[in-house]
Amino acid sequence: KAPLSKSLLIVPSAISILLTLLFQHYQKFFAYNLQAIKEDFQIWRLVCGRTICLDLKDTFCSSLLIYNFRIFERRYGSRKFSSFLLGAWMLSALFDLLLVEIAQYIFGITINSLPSGFLGPVFALFVPFYSSIPRVQVTQVLGHFSITNKTLVYILGLQLLTSGSYIWILALSGLVSGICYNSSILKVHQILCVPSWVAKIFSWTLEPIFSSAEPMNEVRVGMGATVDIQRQQRMELLDRQIMMSQVAQMRRQRQQQGGMINWNRLFPPLRHRHNANYQDHRPSEQDTPPPTEVSEEQVARLMEMGFSRGDALEALRASNNDLNVATNFLLQH
Repeated sequence: KAPLSKSLLIVPSAISILLTLLFQHYQKFFAYNLQAIKEDFQIWRLVCGRTICLDLKDTFCSSLLIYNFRIFERRYGSRKFSSFLLGAWMLSALFDLLLVEIAQYIFGITINSLPSGFLGPVFALFVPFYSSIPRVQVTQVLGHFSITNKTLVYILGLQLLTSGSYIWILALSGLVSGICYNSSILKVHQILCVPSWVAKIFSWTLEPIFSSAEPMNEVRVGMGATVDIQRQQRMELLDRQIMMSQVAQMRRQRQQQGGMINWNRLFPPLRHRHNANYQDHRPSEQDTPPPTEVSEEQVARLMEMGFSRGDALEALRASNNDLNVATNFLLQH
């Protein structure tokens, strides 16, 4: 369900490998030469230089990032995802030229060329990744540093950021373009978008080539972000062991309490009466524990994963406001 991501993963990577290994004399046509663009008006270099990577390390890192960011095409659809990439690509090209001029005016740095590749939109995808993908803790290192389902993606982005001398310009322009495109105030998404007739043409011609059938050996699970979260949890052995141990512990507690959920935390049972003269059968205020306060931020995170508000509140109260235990409980039931 991500044909555009698959095409961006296969086609530019294959061309980059061919240019590096077999056709090195053609690499000059894919160089992101700013001097040739400004002085000789070679506008075609904006297309060639900002699409194909000439460094295999950048190709590898950007391909892995595109593979991880395919979740946005599944969530938004191919047309909206392609509109985001198109808008980010055009805006980042403008910001590239502005940042180069600013660097020359303030710091006196003359930059004639930048690293080639589809790097601006890749960095722009970090904006929705940070704001819309929920953060689920996997484990901790040395008891203080948390490892989440998003840590590897940030490490890949950092590796890509440190691969070249002036790649920070591409990263900054990509992040700014992603913020501008996601901004509801600027309304950029209403201007820079793929027309419906163009989307239909590509869906008829290219989508059958890069689309694939859904794997039959996978169990159908929830929708939205929970699909990738559950797949990552099944693929990572350490996370699966932690989750199963927590679930087994919760099941033992439920068996001892005689219910599926720790209802005593939600509805405290009636306690002993004060004395025989207490006739209204009300529970003692001193023996009744106060209800567990639930964080609205954690409720919002669970709702972003696709769970209802009622289930999120119930799971957080039953798990004593522990987001990891509540998430594991909802994924298992």
